[in-house]
Amino acid sequence: MTDQPPGDLTLADVLAAAAEELPGIVEGEAGGARTWSSAGRMFATLAGDRAEFRLDPLVAGAALRTPDTAPSARGAEWVAFGPAELDDAAIDRAEAWFLSAHRRAAALGH
Repeated sequence: MTDQPPGDLTLADVLAAAAEELPGIVEGEAGGARTWSSAGRMFATLAGDRAEFRLDPLVAGAALRTPDTAPSARGAEWVAFGPAELDDAAIDRAEAWFLSAHRRAAALGH
C-alpha cells in the first residue's frame, strides 16, 4: 500500500495502490468513472469519492452490512462504497474488496 497517513489518502490513492500490486489489470474510463478490469471483466469503478466493486454474491451480501455501503445500480453483484471518512477501517475494506473483486474477475475470465 502507500506510506501516506490515512488522513492524507483519497479513495483513488487506495485503489491505485492496490492495483499496482496486481497482474493483468487494465485501467480505463467509462461514463466519467475510472475503471479497472481483469481478463476482460470490469471489477471496480471510481467516480469522485464513491467506489463500486463487483463481488462474489456472498461477499457482496456481507459487504452490504457494513457502514457506508449501498446496492449499486450496476447489478446485484456490485456494491457501492462511499465512506464518510477514509479511516483505517474504510481503507482496509476498500483494499480488501478491490482485491476480492480482482480475484473473482480473473478467475471468471479464464
